Amino acid sequence: MAIVSGAIKPGEILGNEIESSEQLQVSRSAYREAVRMLAAKGLVESRPKTGTQVSPQRRWNLLDPEVLAWFFEAGAPSPAFVRDLFELRMVVEPAAAALAAERRTPEDLARMRRALLEMEKHGVANEDGRTADREFHDAVIEATYNAPLVSLASSIGAAVRWTTIFKQRHGPLARDPMPEHWRVFDAIAAGGAEPARAAMRDLVAQALEDTRPEIER
Repeated sequence: MAIVSGAIKPGEILGNEIESSEQLQVSRSAYREAVRMLAAKGLVESRPKTGTQVSPQRRWNLLDPEVLAWFFEAGAPSPAFVRDLFELRMVVEPAAAALAAERRTPEDLARMRRALLEMEKHGVANEDGRTADREFHDAVIEATYNAPLVSLASSIGAAVRWTTIFKQRHGPLARDPMPEHWRVFDAIAAGGAEPARAAMRDLVAQALEDTRPEIER
């Protein structure tokens, strides 16, 4: 979180293993494992005689769900980063909804419906409701049966979760998001690719509008 928040900047060298593990009160093996994990996510790189250096942001795996979580848990992410997440969703999700409308199975539709009923029951201010919201978006992407696209499901789901939490930082939503979600479901269930694409595009656009007050705060 210190890295993604900018408290530790790209190019800076982390403390050595002994000092850092003592400071964090963890074993040296645990610290080494943590550094390996950060390296795998592109946040740091270890070089002989140099130490562990924070990488430029362009090398970070910003689609990693844990990296996304760290951005939001570290404090308010930049407005540009939040907008970037919505741009990503706008690129991926309408296209996924269109493919899902053509390829979904009865089981996929049942999964989407269950998720929406749970979301309706709990609301997105509640963790159970946010989990259901993520399940719905996951189900839409997985109903494309496109393996590379399905690999993005966890990243898109994380973006949905954290932007939903972000836009409710100072109070509940003034608008019920369920009608847009049901319109996406109905279009996918009806098998219309273009109506499904349009419905999902409207859903993401409305979610951005709901988030704009927090972005501009």
